Amino acid sequence: MLQLQSKLPSQGVTIFSVMTELAQRLNALNLSQGFPDFPAPPALIEALCHATQSGYNQYPAGDGVLALREQLAKQFLQRDQLQLDPVTEITITPGATIAIFCAIQACIHAGDEVIIFDPSYDSYAPAVQLAGGKSVHIHLEAPTFQVNWQKVKDCINAKTRMIIVNTPHNPTGAIWSEQDWHQLIELIQDKNIVVLSDEVYEHLVFDGRKHYSALQFPELRERSYVIGSFGKSYHVTGWKTGYCVASANLMRLFRQIYQFANFCGTTPCQIALADYMQQHPEHIQELPDFYQAKRDLFNAQIENSRFKLIPSQGTYFQSLDYSAIRPDLNDIEMCQFLAEQHKIVAIPISVFYKNAPDDLRLIRFCFAKTDQTLQHAGEILVRC
Repeated sequence: MLQLQSKLPSQGVTIFSVMTELAQRLNALNLSQGFPDFPAPPALIEALCHATQSGYNQYPAGDGVLALREQLAKQFLQRDQLQLDPVTEITITPGATIAIFCAIQACIHAGDEVIIFDPSYDSYAPAVQLAGGKSVHIHLEAPTFQVNWQKVKDCINAKTRMIIVNTPHNPTGAIWSEQDWHQLIELIQDKNIVVLSDEVYEHLVFDGRKHYSALQFPELRERSYVIGSFGKSYHVTGWKTGYCVASANLMRLFRQIYQFANFCGTTPCQIALADYMQQHPEHIQELPDFYQAKRDLFNAQIENSRFKLIPSQGTYFQSLDYSAIRPDLNDIEMCQFLAEQHKIVAIPISVFYKNAPDDLRLIRFCFAKTDQTLQHAGEILVRC
């Protein structure tokens, strides 16, 4: 009789699938999962059609279409004055999640420890577990969700092999300051520790703030993986196209794993993105204002509600404190209550923790939506 043991026995269906199914079943307004409900730029769609019609329908190079890697290198040069070799230091991947997975598998061995800041994206810890490593979870300090650097210092030991950074931060929208990066450098510069910097919302920063990439800091240049997402930046999450950037030495380790995890991304999507990036550099320049306007519209709609908030600094998520409405409900129960009683769906913040605080009363909404959707959401939430 066949008997198999799960490698991830505690993992069930993700909360994103659960809430999306709930929204569909109840015909509720879905502001849970992070994807736009507005179309991609028409010129980008035209570029995709042109790519397929021009015959770009077979396997690309395993490391990604060179033209797209060159456009990405140009983007880093213009923003961060960072010179990247598109051949040896950039790999295009089918989404950011597999890039995160491969970077962890490339570096983590049995017994290694990985520091993760909670609340955190749900793919980090399982990837560490599959590599035989141990996740060490440190709570960010609510309500602003900043790093407590003394806690980080206390957790670092000879087994610590990686620290995972996420800025701008999902689910809270917090961003790392330049001082945060210098604090990290001070703690790890003489240690055998790799930085995995999840920067998929790198272009979505608000109120004049600046995004600092791990690769901007010379002390981190040879010890950092930076992960990004074209889907987040160009409103095409379904294209599942992301990237990994690292020094040639780190990238060699990454590609040893990646070539067997996936081999390559989607050819016409990469061709289309490369063409659009070359023809429309203004898209990225306009992105912060575009999403800040949506954040401000969403927040203005609920100004007279009983929800409390700190405006998101980045990403396209806004966390709301509901403690003045139903403090008797935990956040999972609150999301179910909103879905069933008010026909609007959000994501509970507690699912992003290994061990969430008992008094957590925060839920996450996605504002990557049309103005009409955001106005409708506001009308619902004001009545709660």
